[in-house]
Amino acid sequence: MSDKLGPKAISTIKSVFLILFVDLMGFSIIFPLFPDLIDYYLETDRNNFLLSFIINLIGDIDSDFGRFKLIVLFGGIIGAIYSLLQYISSPFWGNLSDKIGRKTVLKITLMGTFFSYVVWIFSASFTVLVLSRVLSGLMSGNISVATACISDVTNEKNRSKGMAFVGIAFALGFILGPALGGIFSLVSFEVMPYMHKFSAVALVASLLSFINIVFIYFKFEETNKLDNNNSDKKIINPLKLLKPVSDKSLSLINYSYFIFIVLFSAMEFTLTFAAFERLSYRSHDNALMFVYIGFILIVVQGGFVRRRAHSIGELKMSLIGLSLLVPGFLGLSFFSSTLGLYLSLLFLAIASSLCIPTMTSLNTMYSKEGHHGLNLGRFRSMGSLGRVIGPLIGSLGYLFLGGDKMYMYLSIICWIPFFILKKLPQPSKKDTSI
Repeated sequence: MSDKLGPKAISTIKSVFLILFVDLMGFSIIFPLFPDLIDYYLETDRNNFLLSFIINLIGDIDSDFGRFKLIVLFGGIIGAIYSLLQYISSPFWGNLSDKIGRKTVLKITLMGTFFSYVVWIFSASFTVLVLSRVLSGLMSGNISVATACISDVTNEKNRSKGMAFVGIAFALGFILGPALGGIFSLVSFEVMPYMHKFSAVALVASLLSFINIVFIYFKFEETNKLDNNNSDKKIINPLKLLKPVSDKSLSLINYSYFIFIVLFSAMEFTLTFAAFERLSYRSHDNALMFVYIGFILIVVQGGFVRRRAHSIGELKMSLIGLSLLVPGFLGLSFFSSTLGLYLSLLFLAIASSLCIPTMTSLNTMYSKEGHHGLNLGRFRSMGSLGRVIGPLIGSLGYLFLGGDKMYMYLSIICWIPFFILKKLPQPSKKDTSI
């Protein structure tokens, strides 16, 4: 079994890279807008029943601290809605792609994403904004489907090389998306009824999504052979996703990934609070911080994981990544300078770079032929649920324990996914043949 990527694999990986990169730019374009978004809707739609509900949870929003809490809660609710819907929809789209083809499902989900951005263009009402994010979340299963495409055209020895490009697409998308959001938020585009201050940003997101649709229709080639009857016939019940699957190995991988994402997203959600509290970081400082993290992700996944994952071993590399969380969290407990913060983030970014692509590869290695889309959908759903729970744990922990103690506890808890994954047996040849 060769560890070199063949022409079809290279072509598919390039296509998936472009699809994910463009899709994630459109998704993350809203990130830098949260403070201004809440200000805009407070000014223009303050009596909206959904917005009033959020305001009532905070109480006093006229003080600087009250407004800060409102922004955090607003961003958390919007993010949680998206992640929760992704948790529900990913297994459905993944399983459907096993049955009717990856390309068909990608066309459906990307068209739905495009429509959600069109709704955003005309979301002068806060309720319509929330509806656009709900639709976008329901369509977000395209990430697991695109990842399954790479699984279709790679084997055990070269799969981590392909998965590393998924990580690079994520990193680049999350760097350039917020940058585009910041730039086009300066453009006033209220030329039609129901358009709003950020319609130009929404228009850019919709154009990016439209580019993806055109590419899928005319350039992307189907990767699922559709010559098996192994895919599940039932619609996946999201309430049962936390139950162990029939393959114990897949359960170990999924649980380890879930806890990792809970811990990592708890850190991500509270990082700007800690930087503001200890170093008085403002928006531009935070932007540079996330660019730094994205740069590390690109370098490590593109330069190291892609070349060395299989020779070192996906399981071993995942365990190394999980162990690097310890110095990263400990550093966040004690940092008092930009140098200390950036050193801590170095460990955490490397940990993420090692864990996510290799755990994804491990999931496919233990999946039976014809179940890659379904199992990757479950895997991504566990991550999405982690991104719902993690910010909640992080914000409550930061509020009641303080950042120093909370990050200290995270450094201890991160050994749980380490020892769960350490129980994973070596994959058999039957499970890994492609």
